[in-house]
Amino acid sequence: MAKRLDGKVALVTGAGSIGPGWGNGKATAVTFAREGARVLCVDIDEAAAQETVGLIEGEGGAALAERADVTDKAQVDAMVARALGLWGKIDILHNNVGIVEAGGPVETDEASWDRVIAVNLKSMYLTCKAVLPVMEAAGRGAIVNIGSIAGIRWLGVPYIAYAASKAAILGFTRSIALQYARKGIRANVILPGLMDTPMYVGPLKQAYAGGDIDKMRDLRREQCPMGRMGDAWDVANAALFLASDEANYITAAELVVDGGLTAKVS
Repeated sequence: MAKRLDGKVALVTGAGSIGPGWGNGKATAVTFAREGARVLCVDIDEAAAQETVGLIEGEGGAALAERADVTDKAQVDAMVARALGLWGKIDILHNNVGIVEAGGPVETDEASWDRVIAVNLKSMYLTCKAVLPVMEAAGRGAIVNIGSIAGIRWLGVPYIAYAASKAAILGFTRSIALQYARKGIRANVILPGLMDTPMYVGPLKQAYAGGDIDKMRDLRREQCPMGRMGDAWDVANAALFLASDEANYITAAELVVDGGLTAKVS
């Protein structure tokens, strides 16, 4: 059976991991490569991006690392130019960069608000601004953005900037999907739920159970109807589907990957 992304070029932002284990971007970059894509692994942490590339190359895949701050237009333009210089096209843009900082509207200072909005939302605007003309010229392309169920429901933790940015991603992606629907370009959002990845044990640990990691993990599991959190591979497999030709009639969709959490009444 042919690989699902054979011959395609994917640009994955946030392709490293902020800690040991598998983050969503790292797992997605590896999954894309396993399915035949050539992957530009972008991360602000070059060592993390190189680790992902090493994993891909160790399995016989093709990937290169690129350090970039995706809140900076010049660096975004440079990474897109590098992908085009290497492979001449970009078939898939996967926006995975994201941070979370706890605090409600009173507790969150202006610097924190600006930082979260820039990383989570402005970065997508800049990458799409740079990549959409490339895809439009080719007459094809798939954009997969990572949102969160925090954009559609309260999860019991005050992180106002994170929730606002993730809600905004829905409208942002829908607007792109409809504007470019007749130009061969699809845009969709994945909304992960409570996931067992390195991200949640870092920035959120003080918001849950006073920083007790084991208690926090138990509290998060207890909320999930399936009795367990998801992991990075659940997100990666959803991204693979939306990026592949199997989803060629799917655009402006919001794919929830949460084990049923958003359907839960209480």
